[in-house]
Amino acid sequence: MKFKLEICVDSIDSAINAQVAGAHRIELCDNLQEGGTTPSLGMIASVRANLSIGLQVIIRPRGGDFLYSDTEFDIMRRDIEICGEAGVEGVVIGILRNDGSVDTERTSKLVELAQPMNVTFHRAFDLCSDPFRGLQEIIETGASRLLTSGQKNIVPEGAALIKQLVRQAGNRIIGMPGSGLDESNIEEMAKQTGAVEFHLTGRKTIESSMIFRREGIRMGGIAGMTEYSRKVADPVKIKNIVKILKMI
Repeated sequence: MKFKLEICVDSIDSAINAQVAGAHRIELCDNLQEGGTTPSLGMIASVRANLSIGLQVIIRPRGGDFLYSDTEFDIMRRDIEICGEAGVEGVVIGILRNDGSVDTERTSKLVELAQPMNVTFHRAFDLCSDPFRGLQEIIETGASRLLTSGQKNIVPEGAALIKQLVRQAGNRIIGMPGSGLDESNIEEMAKQTGAVEFHLTGRKTIESSMIFRREGIRMGGIAGMTEYSRKVADPVKIKNIVKILKMI
């Protein structure tokens, strides 16, 4: 089919579920509640060993903004080298300057370092000051793909801008909408934006198999959830989305 589906995951279970459901590619993260940070080397190696589809790994040393110190930039360099050694197909990065512009110098260095892996510039783009200038600058760095919600919280709210960005990009870079996509809107968003690649989690909540449960203690996590539940990629949801994309 002409469309490709990337599933964002934070566990080996989710990665395998997404592959079984027909996803074309995985983006592997840790800490999805913070928008995703770089997963451990053990996680990267395990997911790579258990997948036959493409694997992208986010290179983000912490949550928060996308203005990085020299030491944080060095961490990103080292993590990219580790991903290359682990057989990863691509990395996902995003760096801004303090004025909200794309940090083209550092981004270009990471794109060059990543070769022959492909590079996606992630939703740091949605916090940049000028989306049209930002897109052009990202293209000039040599990145292969741009993940965006159209500078809104979710794709349906940013679809008009995404359409403009996809047109501006042409065949120079892939514009990939992501955030807030599911079975209810994927067809309409494909038609509205003109994009051919899409990014989503497709998750469901599952309950722990623990019998003994110590109630009233929290280890952090997502509001409304406890240590006895977690979110994983739902193969049924993802299969349905793949089916919808095939029919467009």
